[in-house]
Amino acid sequence: MAHKLDIHIDDLVITYNKGKANEFNALQHIKGEIYPREYIILFGPSGCGKSTLLYTIMGGIPPESGHMWVKGEDIYAYRPQDMNRYQQSVIGIVYQQFNLIMSLSVLDNVALPRLFLGRPPAERNARASELLRRFGIPERLEDKLPMMMSGGQQQRVSVARALVNDPEILLADEPVGNLDSISSHHVMESFLEVNEKYRKTVILVTHNAAHLPYAHRVFYMRDGVMRRIAVNPAKAQIKRLKPGEAIETEIEQLTRLYPYLDPIELKVKSVVNFATQEVGFTELENMERWVLEVLKGSIDEETFFHFLSRRTSNGGMGLSEETSRMMAKKVFKLVAHSQDVRRFRETINEDDRFMHQKRYIDRIIEYLHQEIGVDASLEQKIVLQTAVGERVGGILKATEFEEKLVLPFHLDGAAFREHEAYLLARHLEKLIAQGGYKIQANELKGAHS
Repeated sequence: MAHKLDIHIDDLVITYNKGKANEFNALQHIKGEIYPREYIILFGPSGCGKSTLLYTIMGGIPPESGHMWVKGEDIYAYRPQDMNRYQQSVIGIVYQQFNLIMSLSVLDNVALPRLFLGRPPAERNARASELLRRFGIPERLEDKLPMMMSGGQQQRVSVARALVNDPEILLADEPVGNLDSISSHHVMESFLEVNEKYRKTVILVTHNAAHLPYAHRVFYMRDGVMRRIAVNPAKAQIKRLKPGEAIETEIEQLTRLYPYLDPIELKVKSVVNFATQEVGFTELENMERWVLEVLKGSIDEETFFHFLSRRTSNGGMGLSEETSRMMAKKVFKLVAHSQDVRRFRETINEDDRFMHQKRYIDRIIEYLHQEIGVDASLEQKIVLQTAVGERVGGILKATEFEEKLVLPFHLDGAAFREHEAYLLARHLEKLIAQGGYKIQANELKGAHS
């Protein structure tokens, strides 16, 4: 197996608690190849087998069957001293929990692996200090204890420690799982630097779809099975690809929206989209960016209308003027009337809430009437007022609200036809989705534009 692969996984099977009542198939016939200097992400939900695969690459979980070759060698055929050499010098690993020794200084934590290689103090400290500076840890912090640092700083110390013996392959198991978004970004950028600047192979486990653009290729896993291996067309590939293999298709766009779905499920969504509407996913992504500006209050209805009617080649939706005008009006009416939902919820604990709430409920019902065109009798309106108030106030669930609208009068219902009840419930849920949660300024700032 001595070829240009860093890692070759062939028909790997791992079963926990073999033969017992709680037997669990952690990995099922996994195959894969990883090339030198590739950035690979093992992606999937919790319990899918991605961490098991990572620790098998590390040499920590012997397979039940199949093989794991690293640099052309079957690591599970190693003698103990060969496995020690492999784990000390060929690979480095970064854990979610940092695993720093809290009684040692930051510098000593990073230098420690070189102690086990028998390197003298001056050499190992110089190497550790150099790496700490590379990953943004100031010299003044080198003699501090890890507990005196932020979580993001501690994880960057862990990255430096993993690289101190200059391994060829860096493994990372959910390395930003315990960090805030800003620290996560800094640490993820550190892994990118390790891959691009220091030319290391990086294999990172995550369940966060936001991390996928960092990778050359993504190994999608579910239920212990490698569902598919996807190429990131935005990055120049290390692996030689077949013609057209790196093209970004609608399936890749859908993957960003639904990262846990299998290819067949993504294809189903693609066909349904084709059968039910003319708008493609690129245009929908454009529209999402503009709707975000609507929610921020950054653009008015006329500006939104011009975006909708603009040609797709200029970043618009390419809709007719009539359709664009209707859609813009519909969106702005929805956003405006959703404020009545928010105001209703904000006045629940006020002393004069009944007067205010009736005003908001009447406006919500007027909006529903305008959008749907359902004619309601006085008796139906009275029941609808109560039902809308109870749904917006959180007393009724969505399904209970719709059922109440269908029930006959003698059962305290509104006696609407099923289709009318469905439309009323659907439009009300859109209002609640927009107005039931007040967006904070920092959330708008962090939203993509």
